[in-house]
Amino acid sequence: MILSEVFDLFVKQSPVTVMVRATMENVLSAERLDQLFAETAVRQRPSALAFSLVADLMGTVVCGVRPSMHAAFQANSEAIAVTIKPLYDKLRGIEPGVTRTLVRETATRLAEIVDHTEGTLPPWLPGYRVKILDGNHLRRTDRRLKELRSRNAAPLPGHSLVLLDPERMLAIDVFPCEDGHAQERRLLPQVLPTVERGDCLVADRNFCTMDFLAGIADRGGSFIIRQHKQALRGELQGERREAGKIETGSVFEQPLRLLPREKEPWPVRRISVLLDEPTRDGDTELHVLTNLPESIDACRIAEIYRRRWTIETAFQELEATLEGELQTLCYPRAALFAFAMALTAYNVLSTVKAALRGEHGAEKINHEVSGYYLADEVAGTWRGMMIVLPGEFWTEQFADRTPRQMAELLREAAQQIRLPAFRKHPRGPKKKPPSKMNKKHRRHVSTARILEERTSEPTKK
Repeated sequence: MILSEVFDLFVKQSPVTVMVRATMENVLSAERLDQLFAETAVRQRPSALAFSLVADLMGTVVCGVRPSMHAAFQANSEAIAVTIKPLYDKLRGIEPGVTRTLVRETATRLAEIVDHTEGTLPPWLPGYRVKILDGNHLRRTDRRLKELRSRNAAPLPGHSLVLLDPERMLAIDVFPCEDGHAQERRLLPQVLPTVERGDCLVADRNFCTMDFLAGIADRGGSFIIRQHKQALRGELQGERREAGKIETGSVFEQPLRLLPREKEPWPVRRISVLLDEPTRDGDTELHVLTNLPESIDACRIAEIYRRRWTIETAFQELEATLEGELQTLCYPRAALFAFAMALTAYNVLSTVKAALRGEHGAEKINHEVSGYYLADEVAGTWRGMMIVLPGEFWTEQFADRTPRQMAELLREAAQQIRLPAFRKHPRGPKKKPPSKMNKKHRRHVSTARILEERTSEPTKK
């Protein structure tokens, strides 16, 4: 009874933290995680240090509740039956297959919850399941390993390809790679088996290869991918016709016949956008290839490709709100697992946002609610909440709830949220910084004196 009253108090005072913690318990319960590990791991075996415990500690780090894995371990050392060394040994050995399955399985369950919240976003292309594909390179780590200390080069722990579902705003799959220098295209053979009939993949030119496009089409999928001139051989057919205009420029269309080396030539549509302003790379025109039928307007295809920045925005929000790239984790598998846990935490926050959209409307939440302040609220309240509401309480209350029941809980909690406390503060357009002298010749200045000079200047009328 007392715990129930305390829980109600937290729902009123910090509903976001309750929503996140309850959702994480539902999709990341110890039983589910340990079963996932037992079914997926090839070389690592279950031990005294359960995979669910490692994931739980990492979750507190990526959510900003604890500053590092060592701090998370130390805070829970009395309840952990091993020393810190087995923890780091476990982390460095987590296989990429386990990392990927963690994201896939939790995203599948979260997608069901999102659907029941009635907070999904409008479909980008009715009749198709749009997926945005992009890569994320993990930033350099510290040189803590013996082999790295004598090297001046920045050590890269790896990178991943990520598939984003833009209707639910969930990262639905990840393809981790331990080689930080490997090309993103090296992972495309892993992506192809996930393509299903009715899928439409949207991607940048890095992923425009003949084998990848043909593989998508062979599986009954569609693509909207920017053309990479050096990666494809093809012949333009007929005349280029004007199709209309979108926000960034004029749209044209022309048939293109691709010329694979070992297959028959096959036709695709080439959508060109003559840009009103050059890209940051100086391009004044870009070309997008698609195998979507003629019934889908060229301007709509161009607009869908323009919106592929959605996944880059998701990466930026993940970087700003969660600690998914830990400089102290030098072993590639540990670093990739941390990134996967950050993706999972991002998905949980996206599920919370879906509940907010279902309760308060998509327009209001998308334009006014900041993911940064949501995550900050969780990080600030989590420790105190877990002192008075221990893990056993959450497991008993939420581990076995169905997606529909979880959606109802999230919608009820969403009614308690004071939205102004999480208001976005978008900045204006960036100004080009003034050129600076070389560091070698840079001198020091007194900020106070500079400000005195400003106040002594006559006011401009």
